[in-house]
Amino acid sequence: MTVIVVDDEPMALRNLEMKLDSIEYVNKAVCFASGEEALDWLAGHPADAALLDVNMRRMDGLTCAKRLKELQPDCAVVFVTGYSEYAVEAFALRASGFLVKPASVESVRRELDYIRQRMPLPQPLQQAPQRLRVQCFGNFEVFCDGEPVRFARSKTKELLAYLVDRRGAAVAGGELCAVLWEDKPDTLGVHSMLRALIADLRHSLQDVQAENVLMRSRNSIAVLPEAIDCDFYRYLDMDPAAVNLYRGEYMTQYSWAEMTLSELRRGVQP
Repeated sequence: MTVIVVDDEPMALRNLEMKLDSIEYVNKAVCFASGEEALDWLAGHPADAALLDVNMRRMDGLTCAKRLKELQPDCAVVFVTGYSEYAVEAFALRASGFLVKPASVESVRRELDYIRQRMPLPQPLQQAPQRLRVQCFGNFEVFCDGEPVRFARSKTKELLAYLVDRRGAAVAGGELCAVLWEDKPDTLGVHSMLRALIADLRHSLQDVQAENVLMRSRNSIAVLPEAIDCDFYRYLDMDPAAVNLYRGEYMTQYSWAEMTLSELRRGVQP
């Protein structure tokens, strides 16, 4: 759940941020010292809820809420203020809740619990024009026109998984050998096995007429991200459906995927 907080008092802002950090289902809390800053951010990022201070020196919370609803009608608004007389006007703006300062963790959680109950359940990603759909969250899986793509070897599937993880970056043979056979020395025999895997991957993709996914040069190979409908790529683009699908798991069958997973958990762009 993504929650923004807007308050022009630094101590109050930090206090609410700490309370949100203690609520396990809030995976992102973004704080702003003014309504203008918050609206600029909301123009390009989705949010599930907004905690707005009503009595701010520049743009007040009620004005901010009106403009916020124009940008993101589904974003729930909760007013946080020391002035309870604003409650009537706040609910006229379709506010989801009203908290009187100082708000406790329990009261903030109660408001967010109510919002979560009214949120729609996550829906599957809609099929994009690309025929190949790749699932990275949870186990790594590959589908074409809704049917699982068959690979003759599990290592072939892992090869494609690593290329997807690299997001179009060209990967040299030595790197692939080190990742796929981490317990084996870099020998001609290992490189021969890699060439067999690459040929097998090409054949698997040709069987479903999706060979355009691969880009090869003399010494490296990559995937073409634009040719793939991938939940991981959509997540990085802040697609709301993909963000809702992420549950803290990424290519769980591959140990090398832990590095990307740790970056996702820290909120860092992998």
